Amino acid sequence: MLTPDVLIIGAGPSGLSAGTELVKRGHRVLVVEREAVAGGIPRHCAHKGFGIRDLHRVLDGPTYATRLVAAAQRAGVTIWTTAMVTDWSASAGATITSPHGRFLVTPRATILATGARERPRAARLLPGDRPSGIYTTGQLQNSVHLHHQRVGSRAVILGAELVSFSAVLTMREVGCRTVAMVTEHPRPEAYAPVAKAGGLLFRFPVLVGHRVTRIIGRAQLEGIEIENLSTKQRRVIECDTLITSGDWVPDHELARLGGLAMDGRSKSPIVDGGLRTGSPGVFAIGNLVHPVDTGDVAALDGRHVVASVEQWLASMPPMPSTVQLIPAGVLTWVAPGRWGEFVARPSRGRYLGWVGGFARFPRVTVRQAGDVLATRRLPWPAVPGRLFRIPSSLLRDVTISGGDVTIEVK
Repeated sequence: MLTPDVLIIGAGPSGLSAGTELVKRGHRVLVVEREAVAGGIPRHCAHKGFGIRDLHRVLDGPTYATRLVAAAQRAGVTIWTTAMVTDWSASAGATITSPHGRFLVTPRATILATGARERPRAARLLPGDRPSGIYTTGQLQNSVHLHHQRVGSRAVILGAELVSFSAVLTMREVGCRTVAMVTEHPRPEAYAPVAKAGGLLFRFPVLVGHRVTRIIGRAQLEGIEIENLSTKQRRVIECDTLITSGDWVPDHELARLGGLAMDGRSKSPIVDGGLRTGSPGVFAIGNLVHPVDTGDVAALDGRHVVASVEQWLASMPPMPSTVQLIPAGVLTWVAPGRWGEFVARPSRGRYLGWVGGFARFPRVTVRQAGDVLATRRLPWPAVPGRLFRIPSSLLRDVTISGGDVTIEVK
């Protein structure tokens, strides 16, 4: 039996950052990670773009992960890898199974930092045969960068998000040419300069307004059939590799196992601005709460939660009163999902949301009890497949007595 002050489940950027800050403040922290190496998803993202907001450096993924792990170890964080949490509840603690045995960990506080993953082909209900050669972006990068495996020679990417272009770079390293990118949306989900530059540099078409109607191939993928959503015309693209990118879902199994209140839209545990869940002493951070954002934003979540955890460890105060935030318009979910008068502002002073449609200059309207509290047109677009940031200042006139709050984006 182990009794650390804080148990952190997940050794990605958010979990490592939270552990490092808590140990620096004198707390005993145990971080457990089911993978053999700590660092999270950045370990197998070889492209640059990590560490900008938290480390103020431009690093590739493996370097970024290595630095976070090294900082945690220097601070004195205990990190267990190849350690699976096989049972967990807020009251009884966690059962951890590892090569060193089976342990019952009963911490004073628990932080869930289990991250997010992409939905695979089966979860997307793609029809057709079931051949090999179909990967999510995460599976592709893990295979190429960690296990040095090869893939095919002709690839189609389903999705046109930022991570989709990351898959293009990964396949290029092993000599696999991208022949097309397919998205059901009327325009690419990635930033326009990225989409245009990617298509011109790597010379493949981005087929907007198309969906996959059939997977073709018995043992090995031979091609995919796609349909133009406007004309209903279908054609076959020959390929031996298909990447299903994006379409994120949080790794929420432990949150559900522990009976935490869940957001039915994002499938994440509901938290307030201080990243408290509805269960006393339990916190949720990073891409478990807002799937999916960059590693450095997740790391800043890890730093942000420290104040709430320390407040709990010091006095175990009752849960603060909060009201629910309800998405409307093209906004499908918002995180944090609860607002309170005596709750910290969300990390970086921003609520994060997901949208189901495009809006070039979206108007955000905040209502409570039928009254419009704030409305503002934002200079950045709302785009499916990309997190939408809402300034917390728009909620400054919300009151705890006014009931639930509606945030509309259109």
